[in-house]
Amino acid sequence: MSNATWGWTLHGDGKTISPGAVVAPEERLSWGRTIGIGMQHVIAMFGATLLVPTLTGFPVNTTLLFSGLGTMIFLLLTRNRLPSYLGSSFGFIAPLMASQGEGIGVQLGGVFAAGLTLIAVGFIVKAAGKRVLDLVMPPAVTGAIVALIGLNLAPSAVTNFQAQPLVAFVTLASILVFTVAGRGMLARLGILIGVIIGWVFAAVTGNLADGAAETIKQAAWIGLPQFHTPQFTVSAVLVTLPVVIVLIAENVGHVKAVSEMTGRNLDDLAGNALIADGIGTTLAGGFGGSGTTTYAENIGVMAATRVYSTAAYWVAALTAVVLAFIPKFGALIFTIPTGVLGGAALVLYGLIGMLGVRIWQDNHVNFNNPVNLTAAAVALVAGIGNLTLTVFGVELEGIAWGSVGIIVVYPLLNKLYRTIGEGQHLPK
Repeated sequence: MSNATWGWTLHGDGKTISPGAVVAPEERLSWGRTIGIGMQHVIAMFGATLLVPTLTGFPVNTTLLFSGLGTMIFLLLTRNRLPSYLGSSFGFIAPLMASQGEGIGVQLGGVFAAGLTLIAVGFIVKAAGKRVLDLVMPPAVTGAIVALIGLNLAPSAVTNFQAQPLVAFVTLASILVFTVAGRGMLARLGILIGVIIGWVFAAVTGNLADGAAETIKQAAWIGLPQFHTPQFTVSAVLVTLPVVIVLIAENVGHVKAVSEMTGRNLDDLAGNALIADGIGTTLAGGFGGSGTTTYAENIGVMAATRVYSTAAYWVAALTAVVLAFIPKFGALIFTIPTGVLGGAALVLYGLIGMLGVRIWQDNHVNFNNPVNLTAAAVALVAGIGNLTLTVFGVELEGIAWGSVGIIVVYPLLNKLYRTIGEGQHLPK
């Protein structure tokens, strides 16, 4: 490999990828191909990232702007070693909607406080070092968290698929065919190509939303995002802070997932990843955007393409920032039919779930051991079934219960097993 440019080394000739090979974070393909991969990451994150502000009443373009800026901060703090996109966290939906009647300033106060808390946690993890992660998140726990994060999203994918089944099927079939039977960049861009084919099919068959063309026509080409400042109330902050639990689980799970996919130990970046996400969330909360998190959808894109180049994420981040000032493009993206999103999500979310299984497999996690078996079983069902309980007026959903549950319960079961169980040594 040679021709290092802009901090990335050109992978081979920049045009082809050998069978079984991967494009590492510090590598890139030719800029044309890198931009194509970056666009695929934009498509993957766009629907979910814009869904959160749509539901919670936040300005969409502002959220998109800070999503892109947060991604840049993340890439800088992790020194381009940890590919990730920071999109809107679904964990914020419930608390933001709970305080929606108090105004966007009060909502932002909760987001801002959650960001500061996450920064503090990041510094603790950074100071304590890798041993904390090894102790708290062994492979049996990490695999379960990664799997439940992906599979927790399954109902959303299925709902979108069922809304327009024919469009969704065409999209899904296109993605599968290009990803599996395609060669070279056709395979690497299978998701993006599938989405385009699905959109075109929807347009031809009359499955675009009524007035889609008029909506695009009326949208301005250039427009400034709306900015707001936070206001702090105890109730809104207390309702929002539990989201930090979800953000920690998603961030650490992301580090573990990328480590597994790239074959590298990236635990030393966990603290910086949390700090970066905390800064991104704080920045968004300070000016009018929704809180951010490492995006599971983009893990799915990496798993499908086996391209882990952070250069593609810079392309995605810069694109998000530019698009934040182009309302017409946002209007175009909003015309992507529900069925197209459902067909793509069925692949992406499933890939994340299977990545958790791969972590178990590669680390030889022994499910004959009752601790591994029962802890993972309970966590997965809590996540997949989206177990939702209200504690002291705060609603926590499946990702939080599943992730926190296995982190807390696993060592307790481990100790119980070693103390009075049959085995003296707990397999991984």
